[in-house]
Amino acid sequence: MKTIVGIRIKKPGKVYYFDPGKYRFNVGEFVVVETALGEEYAEVVIANKEIPEDRIVTPLKPVKRKATEKDRKHYEENKAKEKEAFGIAVKNIKKHKLDMNLIDVEYKFDNSKILFYFTADGRIDFRELVKDLAAIFKTRIELRQIGIRDEIKRIGGNGICGRELCCCSHLSNFETVSIKMAKEQNLSLTPSKISGACGRLMCCLKYEQEVYEEKLSRLPKPGAIVKTAEGEGIVENVETLKEMVRVKIEEKDNVKIKKFPVSEIKIIKDAQVEEETIDNKELKELEKLEELDKKDMKD
Repeated sequence: MKTIVGIRIKKPGKVYYFDPGKYRFNVGEFVVVETALGEEYAEVVIANKEIPEDRIVTPLKPVKRKATEKDRKHYEENKAKEKEAFGIAVKNIKKHKLDMNLIDVEYKFDNSKILFYFTADGRIDFRELVKDLAAIFKTRIELRQIGIRDEIKRIGGNGICGRELCCCSHLSNFETVSIKMAKEQNLSLTPSKISGACGRLMCCLKYEQEVYEEKLSRLPKPGAIVKTAEGEGIVENVETLKEMVRVKIEEKDNVKIKKFPVSEIKIIKDAQVEEETIDNKELKELEKLEELDKKDMKD
């Protein structure tokens, strides 16, 4: 077993394990840690805890120290300077007539460099811009082109569910989302209803997909012929998460429709999956979103 402390450098973001050494940390405290990119001011999200060594990548980097009042003030000063740097960078982008949209500015805690995040439709030659910014700020300058998902993650906002966007609250990594997921979860295939604030397919389509895939592998499809305690019938509807099927049973001049748990029926002949009829324009829009999503993941 190894004692670790969980650190989050920025919200939202990954939780990294560090060696607490002689310190005892509580959730919500701030610390200064050394990373591959230099010193960082970070928040403790997991207090000292013992976990199996096979769950960590060794050797763990140690926490340098608990954050002091001086560290806090320095961090806040950097935040204030980021706003000033943003305005200066925008002016210089216009000066060089670059087709790029500045999204965010980040000062490293140790002031070793300043990161400028931007979006653009293609590659941008920003060498002259970097020279100008380096001359103004007298430190190392780095420009990073980010995707539309990362842009929204930095800007923030609420989803159609009314809650804070997943990418702004807890998602640390983006995963590919597909139209197939929406189909299997029996969701509307209208682009506006399954797209997020970023204009891509909603990340939350991924959350329950494994559960749907497992259940659908055991459930009959609409149109399947099944045997029930009340006779043979045709499946009219499937409630995937409840594992209930609605069956139409014909008896002479009488037709009845009843629900059964999947455990109480036997599939005699399953049906073929029927493709949902989608407006051609909407289908093309969905396919475009799916391709853009794959490109984002690749980039």
